[in-house]
Amino acid sequence: MSKRVYVGIDIGSSRTKVAVVDAERQILGHAVRKSGTDFSATAAACLDDSLAMAGAARDEIANAVSTGYGRANVAFVARENRTEIGCLANWGRHCFPEAITIIDIGGQDNKIVKLDASGRRTGFKMNRKCAAGTGAFLEEMSLRLDIPLEAMNDLARQSLEMVKLGSYCTVFSATEVLENIRHGKKVTDIVKGIFYSVVKRVLEMDSPTERVVMTGGVVAHNPYIVEMTGEMIGRTVLVPEHPQIAGALGAAYYALEEKGESDG
Repeated sequence: MSKRVYVGIDIGSSRTKVAVVDAERQILGHAVRKSGTDFSATAAACLDDSLAMAGAARDEIANAVSTGYGRANVAFVARENRTEIGCLANWGRHCFPEAITIIDIGGQDNKIVKLDASGRRTGFKMNRKCAAGTGAFLEEMSLRLDIPLEAMNDLARQSLEMVKLGSYCTVFSATEVLENIRHGKKVTDIVKGIFYSVVKRVLEMDSPTERVVMTGGVVAHNPYIVEMTGEMIGRTVLVPEHPQIAGALGAAYYALEEKGESDG
């Protein structure tokens, strides 16, 4: 029996995310891949993976909306596109029916989106001009330290004496990291300092409201960053089940709403 599904495609400069939902906004399938140099091909591969998980075919897509850095590269399936800020806000409005601040830490940029209790966007900030505080910053630091990116979270947890970095600039921070290594500082303490600089950079973009939700690939793979954020703002930070696909889900919700089959 044929089903109708709704698709959100979020093409970031680092990762491409796809989410497939049904008319009740239940997640049926999702996928994440490195965006690479062919955004259209990567989006198509993610779409096929997501549809396979959902047990659906392309001809069962009722509507699709794209977002992200490469949102114009998916005309093969998505007739409309939306901004990343709009999709994050749309996701937050449906998933958290209260006043919230969404902090999204991605591969190349950070976003802070504020919503009131009615789900209306009250403000947003976005950092596009510098890689500091993003996934790209962590990737560069992992190269400088010659450790796997996926090992950084556990190393940061082991730190007993954090080494704070004085610079936010990725280039200057890399030099500072090398200097700390030369002076015999422990890798665990340096990594915790790197994580601290990411959180501090993000929090200086804007003051969060009482309820904070964190999303993005960096959050998905580095839960210790969430804990550090909570410690720095003095309250527990919420993380959804699938933090990396929040933007794709927001796009999928738009796809559903634009077909007139949403309950709100």
